[in-house]
Amino acid sequence: MADVSERTREHVVNGETVQEVILTNAAGARAAILSWGAVVRDMQVTMADGSQRRVVLGYADVADYGDNGPHLGTVCGRVCNRIAHGRFTLDGTDYQLDVNGGGDVHLHGGPKGFTLRNWEVVETASDSVLLRIVSADGDEGYPGEVTVTCRYTLTEDTTLRMELEGTTDAVTLLNMTNHSYFTLAEGARAKDYWLEVASDFYTPTLPNMIPTGEVLKVDGTEYDFRELRALGQDYEVNFVLKGPRGAVVPVARLRSPAQDLEMEVATDQPGLLLYTAAGLEEGPGTYGQKLGPSLGLCLEAAGFCDSVNWRHFPSPVLEPGVTYRNTCEYRFRAL
Repeated sequence: MADVSERTREHVVNGETVQEVILTNAAGARAAILSWGAVVRDMQVTMADGSQRRVVLGYADVADYGDNGPHLGTVCGRVCNRIAHGRFTLDGTDYQLDVNGGGDVHLHGGPKGFTLRNWEVVETASDSVLLRIVSADGDEGYPGEVTVTCRYTLTEDTTLRMELEGTTDAVTLLNMTNHSYFTLAEGARAKDYWLEVASDFYTPTLPNMIPTGEVLKVDGTEYDFRELRALGQDYEVNFVLKGPRGAVVPVARLRSPAQDLEMEVATDQPGLLLYTAAGLEEGPGTYGQKLGPSLGLCLEAAGFCDSVNWRHFPSPVLEPGVTYRNTCEYRFRAL
């Protein structure tokens, strides 16, 4: 690894030169963004006593992102989450995508989706980086050429803002998300975190995590997080979010087990998928962290899983002349 400047480092992943861009703010926060997969590799925030705490999981060796099975920190696309049997119909044409997830599903854009691509670094500043990727017509089986940009900004109030945009030259699908594994206390288990989600409904699933098509009330269920409470167990569930879609509004609060650090999630997306990383394999993490089951959790703001196959779900269809947008803010506050 060679330092190119104070803000940029270079690595090699699968034979390609990958840039790591360091974002900072005056409050002492720091975020490390990789061009490979548009990954949030590392982020540190300042605690009330002035100490630093790491808040996302990453691989100790950047080369490990070349085979990033759990999609650690990446932008997933073209379509995040799952498509049943990898099949959908668009404008009368049937499409068959690769089935790369357990349970006969197409997962997170396919075996060589955006997770395993080296994005172009378009511009950098001390507090932001703009990345771009072009996905050719037929890429992973999807129609149309798609151009996607991802801008990460670290604001002065210690918010990491992600702004995704995408355009296409032919009707296609686009539904992306950030797949960071958050850890607000080193070594803490997901079940010990506190969570609040602005959601009255959730979308139940089959064992392979494909939705049944139902939209059910959270009342009286384990998925009722309308008031802040401890998780208590592992989850993988999609919440239907309240609030005006198209506006970036607060939708969730996550607190460390000791309640000394809070992360608020704000988004313009219709859904928020909670995944408590029960399947994350053990291994060495960034700067001494440990990876392992339930040692972090994901809050994935996006459209719903398999939405292309359910007319009453938010549509993932993108047409020429229309810009896809997904803005998500992770707002950190020491308590």
